[in-house]
Amino acid sequence: MHPFAYTRAFDTRDALDAARRGGRYLAGGTTLVDLMREGVERPDTLVDISNLPLDDIRATERGGLRIGALVTMAQAAAHPKVRTLYPVISQALELSASAQLRNMATIGGNIMQRTRCTYFRDVTAACNKRDLGSGCAARDGFNRSHALLGTSRTCVATHPSDVAVAFAALDASVHLLGPDDERVLGFADFLLPPGTTPQREQALLPGELITAVEIPALPRPLESGYLKVRDRQSYEFALTSAAVALHVRGGIIREAKVAAGGVGTVPWRLPAVEDHLIGERPSGALWEAAANKAADGARPLAHNTFKVELLKRTVERQLRTVGGHA
Repeated sequence: MHPFAYTRAFDTRDALDAARRGGRYLAGGTTLVDLMREGVERPDTLVDISNLPLDDIRATERGGLRIGALVTMAQAAAHPKVRTLYPVISQALELSASAQLRNMATIGGNIMQRTRCTYFRDVTAACNKRDLGSGCAARDGFNRSHALLGTSRTCVATHPSDVAVAFAALDASVHLLGPDDERVLGFADFLLPPGTTPQREQALLPGELITAVEIPALPRPLESGYLKVRDRQSYEFALTSAAVALHVRGGIIREAKVAAGGVGTVPWRLPAVEDHLIGERPSGALWEAAANKAADGARPLAHNTFKVELLKRTVERQLRTVGGHA
């Protein structure tokens, strides 16, 4: 492991000052420390932010929910308001990792985690995320687990977070604190597809700190849930996943929010699926027809063509689960 300095911040100003001098934030450490061991990440300074007052969950004045960046995955999944109002979040968190990891990893760290692409984590392989211009070994290598939506010539790696898929579906926003000001980014603008800059994965400015993720007030009643399809039932990353939230009133779908994981370079909203649902009456035929649009725009690789059909079936199954008429 590359030598590094360690400092602990006891308030946000300390953290921002240390980051301004080149420090990297450390909370649960479940991703960053692994990458440091593997030689992928080589920060000179770690800034421990685990003592900052960013670990609360509270209702907002407008009826939404604000989850502090240092709330652990386990705490968020078990919180009564999360479980009652947004079961899609609880389910995504509980399917994300082992109990030990959920007790350590934070919400802010989870959405910041980097890809599990084996070529990214192999420092001998070509990877534009690690070394821009070196190439993407996954494109011509074994790419069964890789993305088919949002890819570019520079990168085809999937985003690994489950709860990020739920946040994307719910139109969440990310609250940021920087050296000069606070700002709020919509979740769709926070995580960046690779394009020509795959090394830049989030829209963070230098030294910015995630303080919270906020879910807006959504119409009620709202039924939601998360489905994850993987190679094994024990701890594993998604081949495909679907986060679904439906607002049905008077027998008509008034709002539909659908996002997919395991198939995109970022959590992937499915507007074609949503548009097909809104204004319709729930039915088995509707779920099937809408899900058939889930893979619109997909660009499969040599070994992940199966994900096209698997994505459609995953979305259809979760629409049936959340919306009924199975």
